[in-house]
Amino acid sequence: IETEEFNFDMLNIKKSHPARQMHDTFYVNNKSCVLRTHTSPVQVRGMLEKKPPFAFISGGKVYRKDDDATHLPMFHQIEGLVIDRETHFGHLKGCLLNFLEAFFEVEKLPLRFRPSFFPFTEPSAEADIGCSRDGGEIQIGGGEDWLEILGCGMVHNNVLSACGLDPDKYQGFAFGLGVERMAMLKYRIPDLRTFFDADLRWLKHHGFMPLETPSLVRGLS
Repeated sequence: IETEEFNFDMLNIKKSHPARQMHDTFYVNNKSCVLRTHTSPVQVRGMLEKKPPFAFISGGKVYRKDDDATHLPMFHQIEGLVIDRETHFGHLKGCLLNFLEAFFEVEKLPLRFRPSFFPFTEPSAEADIGCSRDGGEIQIGGGEDWLEILGCGMVHNNVLSACGLDPDKYQGFAFGLGVERMAMLKYRIPDLRTFFDADLRWLKHHGFMPLETPSLVRGLS
């Protein structure tokens, strides 16, 4: 449970933003608190508690009013944040390219950035990776098509100021991704809801054995 201040206000999300409406967000305690809609409040708390330079990853459960084969009311999200005096968009691109090539185990993975909008970053971008859709099946790493993979951008000056950092001295980048969505793409899982069925046959089918921990050394498959 998170306060509206940390979930929205400190992240430059205005009261008129659609994400703050009842049809998108679970409110509790007469609308003073919410089930957090993203892990970005951890970024705010980190900036308030520490002095730059710093870089950290935050992850955990988030909640939104969605429920279908590719969306759930509860899912897991991971976000990264880097703040320093000379951090720029090139650092963000390099970080994401290294991560995505390692995660999908594809060398020279095609990666592009499309302009987008997030209240807490400016400029903001959607990161797409190259893929093909031959025969209705997605193949990551080549082809003439693109697949949206995550959102990212440079931390908005208003967020830095709200957290007590001087935007004339510091800048940084942030990115966020859905854990289940990444797993669906990597292991070609068609229905997000099967992650929570607790079916041992499903775990064995996809090779998710409890004692086999993926790593960069052993491989991430």
